Amino acid sequence: MMRKGLVAAIVAVLVLATPPTVPVAAQLVEDGRGVLTMAPLLDRVTPGVVNIAVKTRVAMQQNPLFQDPFFRRFFAVPGQPRHRESISAGSGVIVDAEKGYVLTNHHVIDNATSIVVTLKDRREFRAELIGSDPATDIALLRIEPDGLSAVPFGDSDNLFVGDFVVAIGNPFGIGQTVTSGIISALGRSGLGIEGYEDFIQTDASINPGNSGGALVDSTGKLIGINTAIIGPGGGNVGIGFAVPSNMARAVMEQLARYGEVRRGRLGVAIQDLTVDVASALGVDHADGAVLTSIDEGSPAAKAGLKAGDVVVAIDGRIVRNSSDLRNQIGLVPPGREVALTIIRDGSERTVVVEVEPIGKTSLSGDETIPELAGAEFRDLPGDHPLHGRIDGVLVAEVAFGSPAWRFGFRPGDVVLSVNRIRVASVENFLDQIARAGKVIPMNVLRNGREFFVVLER
Repeated sequence: MMRKGLVAAIVAVLVLATPPTVPVAAQLVEDGRGVLTMAPLLDRVTPGVVNIAVKTRVAMQQNPLFQDPFFRRFFAVPGQPRHRESISAGSGVIVDAEKGYVLTNHHVIDNATSIVVTLKDRREFRAELIGSDPATDIALLRIEPDGLSAVPFGDSDNLFVGDFVVAIGNPFGIGQTVTSGIISALGRSGLGIEGYEDFIQTDASINPGNSGGALVDSTGKLIGINTAIIGPGGGNVGIGFAVPSNMARAVMEQLARYGEVRRGRLGVAIQDLTVDVASALGVDHADGAVLTSIDEGSPAAKAGLKAGDVVVAIDGRIVRNSSDLRNQIGLVPPGREVALTIIRDGSERTVVVEVEPIGKTSLSGDETIPELAGAEFRDLPGDHPLHGRIDGVLVAEVAFGSPAWRFGFRPGDVVLSVNRIRVASVENFLDQIARAGKVIPMNVLRNGREFFVVLER
């Protein structure tokens, strides 16, 4: 009995001496109740996370017979509504209390006719859309700056896998909810969710409605805007993604200034620095992007960059791969100079390049093709994820309810062919439409999937 009592005492001492199995980075505190809690931190942060209610007009599918005047008169068919109102919910983050700036996702407010922001204290504000950027899925709203509480920005470049994080949002529209986890991975790309992908991956529960909400670190600073999940039924399975705060902040600054993101270009084609390529070029770096070609007369050519150069940093920030290089340059306003750290012939050097505006070789359907009114088509820009990989024409803009919208075109689509003939530029696009008959099949790429849009003159 004495031996058993001794063993029990030792076990008790070990249990008391062992720290709680919670992340140290969480900075949990013991309150007057004698429990560990994050409540003081959340008290500071959660007032800056808002619910967003959005009204949109959704086009309704019409039976072609109902549009036939003879059929409608003969069978006395009443007029059919062309649109219905849809209501959805999302989340947002107040990032500037003095100006009333609220960050959220582009897909939360896309095609909105009305946006209402509800604070934690249940006050409601009608929001003004300052601008949005589909390529990064970031939108900037403004509400009345009346006693607001903002979430301070953190540095998303200073994150590590394993850092403790908290996700705050409005899942399924049930109200503000807090979940916790860790950073599962950094720099996720190639998911086909956005045009510019550099996601923070987390296992903190993120569900529909969390979009646009805050991902904060253990100090209560904003390190990401929750934007997407991977799940078989659209629910949480421990894999969620957030746009890094540094990317969101850069986009916000341009949206606040211009109402849009003005992207620039270097005039290069790039690829990842693989082990084989690094060995062939005599480079011992694990990260970087290889310049495979330089456009004649481009900023890169003027700065003296050459094919085979390996870019390892931009303005001192490490370049992990080709996607990272494209993302960083894509957020640099035209006219600004950047310092590229490159490796050439085994030696490191710095080259200063002035980023120039992306060319706007474009076509407005309103001016040339009535059936495409409301849409703008452009040559596939150099910083597009598919540039150099496919030939096609980018659908840059589509006005809601316009003829082009009704035919099925959406912003971000890429037209691959017209009448089964490949098009590589707006000029090709126009030429093939001019040659085609009354029915024009167009092969369109959207979110990695190809389908046909049939244009009828």
